[in-house]
Amino acid sequence: MNKELFKNILTTQIPIAWIAGVRLESWEENKVSTRVKYGFLNQNPFKSMFWAVQGMAAEFSSGLMANAKISKSGEDISMLVLGMQSKYLKKAVGKIVFTCEDGEKIDAVIKEAIETKKGVSLNVTSRGVDEEGDIVSEFQFTWTFKLRDKK
Repeated sequence: MNKELFKNILTTQIPIAWIAGVRLESWEENKVSTRVKYGFLNQNPFKSMFWAVQGMAAEFSSGLMANAKISKSGEDISMLVLGMQSKYLKKAVGKIVFTCEDGEKIDAVIKEAIETKKGVSLNVTSRGVDEEGDIVSEFQFTWTFKLRDKK
């Protein structure tokens, strides 16, 4: 995944994330980071970043990686967020980078979904870190993966 492809996905499929400032920071096989900078369009009344904007950036760090791994598998697998939990530890101002490092766990659950032909769930974590290196928020997403029936 490159930054241009990420921009294309956001602007054509989820434009609100692009408008809010969500961008791709870095991409590795088992670690994806997105970023968002606090500003007028993503603020809340408390002079920090709106929680939902943080959630979008956090979800992309795990979901984009999972989607790429599904594509790499060559199988037709559906994925869906079943749940989300979040913690807010510090006021989110400045540039926040959300990182998910659960690529190996995602690989394992995709393999399980293919082998069992059943839906499989996985909890992945994305942490938002500010420019000082402090964790400002932490999101846990429960993703489900299921091999689609061949028609």
